[in-house]
Amino acid sequence: MNKLITRLTIIFLALGLLAGCALKPSIPEEALAESVQPFVLERDLLGKTKATGSFSAIDGTYREFVAYVDGSWDGEKMTLVEDFEYADGVKERKTWVLTKLENGEFSGTREDVVGTARGYQDGKAFRLEYTMALPDEDGNPGRKMKFLDVLANQADGGISNKAIVGIWGFRVATVDLTFARE
Repeated sequence: MNKLITRLTIIFLALGLLAGCALKPSIPEEALAESVQPFVLERDLLGKTKATGSFSAIDGTYREFVAYVDGSWDGEKMTLVEDFEYADGVKERKTWVLTKLENGEFSGTREDVVGTARGYQDGKAFRLEYTMALPDEDGNPGRKMKFLDVLANQADGGISNKAIVGIWGFRVATVDLTFARE
């Protein structure tokens, strides 16, 4: 019986480690190699951009959307007003307020984010980590999901944003966006 418990413990620990690794989103190395400069939040999302992309979940959910983003920087805070238009006709507006901290990282809030988001530089990429309460069928805050976004400049002048969505340490969805200047 003790051997069985020990084996099960080892299996669950290994699965936990694998699940943790599965949530680390990354931009392919070749895409970062093409990047002409590191992504800098307060520079690269300043002004108007248009993002096109999709949300894809393991349950078969797939939603394409366009986001019109208007970014402003006041020297301390980056405000990103995002107007989403989904292919199914749904429209919504969300507003990020990201405050630059003394250590160079960002602390952020948005209407559907639970607690505070953390943004930080990671080599040429910028990472944004947060928990979002996804809406239920009635539009009310529902299940809490962890989002791990990676933003990187591309050689063609666009911005790549890839995100992993997880719950309880397991990857359940991805978001893939490409930003271009308006």
